[in-house]
Amino acid sequence: MTYVIGKPCVDVKDRACVEECPVDCIYEGGRALYIHPDECVDCGACEPVCPVEAIYYEDDLPDELTPYATDNAEFFTETLPGQDGPLGSPGGAAKLGPIGADAPLVASLPPQQ
Repeated sequence: MTYVIGKPCVDVKDRACVEECPVDCIYEGGRALYIHPDECVDCGACEPVCPVEAIYYEDDLPDELTPYATDNAEFFTETLPGQDGPLGSPGGAAKLGPIGADAPLVASLPPQQ
């Protein structure tokens, strides 16, 4: 299991969670942040600092946000627009930097307020 970032983060990307993460597993897409499911150590440090309450433990996702668990994982396993291949497991967000693309669900959303 892992933590998942849901819809409230889309078009917000506050990054307080990124600063709090001790293992650097929160990556920045074009419109949202994504937690790498294989790099996350389930410490929960990110959840309480999220100002929009977008982060949930995977088992605790509200029903309306459950598709974000798959979308979050697809950010790393699918070839995103503008990328040569899947990101895979880069081993840390800081050395990779922001990615100008998003997983399919987030990419399909209209702009959020």
